[in-house]
Amino acid sequence: MAGQVQVAVNLQQPSEALAVPGIELGTAATGLKDRDDLVVAVMDMQTRVSGVYTQSAFTAPPVELAKARANDSRAWVINSGNANAATGEPGLRDAEQICEHVAEQLSGIEANQVQPFSTGVIGERLNVPLLQQAAEKSIAGLKPDGWLAAAKAIMTTDTVAKLISRRVSLSTGEIVITGMAKGSGMIKPDMATMLAFVACNAKVASHVMPVLTKQLADQSFNRISVDGDTSTNDCFMLAATGVSDTTEIDSLDHKDFPALLAGLSEVVQHLAQAIVRDGEGATKFVTVQVTGGANAKECLEVAYTVAESPLVKTALFAGDANWGRFCMAIGRAQVADLDASKVALWLDDVQVAERGLMSSSYTEAAGSAVLSQDEFKVTIDLGRGEANQTVWTTDLSYEYVRINAEYRS
Repeated sequence: MAGQVQVAVNLQQPSEALAVPGIELGTAATGLKDRDDLVVAVMDMQTRVSGVYTQSAFTAPPVELAKARANDSRAWVINSGNANAATGEPGLRDAEQICEHVAEQLSGIEANQVQPFSTGVIGERLNVPLLQQAAEKSIAGLKPDGWLAAAKAIMTTDTVAKLISRRVSLSTGEIVITGMAKGSGMIKPDMATMLAFVACNAKVASHVMPVLTKQLADQSFNRISVDGDTSTNDCFMLAATGVSDTTEIDSLDHKDFPALLAGLSEVVQHLAQAIVRDGEGATKFVTVQVTGGANAKECLEVAYTVAESPLVKTALFAGDANWGRFCMAIGRAQVADLDASKVALWLDDVQVAERGLMSSSYTEAAGSAVLSQDEFKVTIDLGRGEANQTVWTTDLSYEYVRINAEYRS
């Protein structure tokens, strides 16, 4: 397996995306790679922006700036290849200089209205002059249909651009939603190396935006794991440009809020699952569903313990129906007074265990047949309540080790 070309699990390269009225994007090459690696996105004046950000103690300087500027955001500048993380005050000044330069090229936009985002190698300074020159080229090429080029420009170890569009009907008209993301390794957002940017042309009140963004993150980017590592740079940004004839959604009780939430949920869940499907070295896309919990927290604790167990993940890679590894992971999850005699386990519709013991109907052949697929579900019933939660994850292959061993070489 070592050295094989990475192929995303049932994920195709996107070919197009819908323009979102009120936002334009441009890309350019800094010269540090053999392709475009910098994006500038500019939004209309009335746009509302909200985000969720990494919880890492080593939060990168661009994330700190982005957080401080979310309420006034009019532009995004995104570079790939260098995370500008663990760079301290010099890194903060580098990000500020790039934002200042972007603002100078844009009419009516101040430096504190530009949010910076970076992804790539940690611990190295940005090449500010090259990024500034690329920003100028990006701005010169701003266009409404720049999403596909932008989705490709923000990739690092990704093998496929992550991009999706949807049209959603609200009571007073139709809106467009388009979103892009990057991420393949160092994936366990805790908010929240992933970045995600979603825009729509709905009118959404400023006080609704943070609540909406958090809801979306919790059902998508906060439910994935490739390797259990949270990046220093994770960000998920949501922009509502308001360039439409629809009425403003000014509360969670507004009649159009459910339709907007459903449309955005479809977009962010697709992007989140695309990150997992393109996980570094991944050969399997695995849904881990935990039911019968006393509360959502303990369901997630079990789901992530299983999803991130190296022993479970390597068994998934090998197609080895060693159900004892699942028992091990469930048992070490931090769930108080878990009664193993009430736990049940399925691989797709094959019941492996019931009442804490191997099911009388289970056969090794049936379990192996499920694990030989490139997509399947692991269902765990804790037998102690009504709560349930779902996490999406991958297997752990030789290729994951190779990619990360050679990442800087």
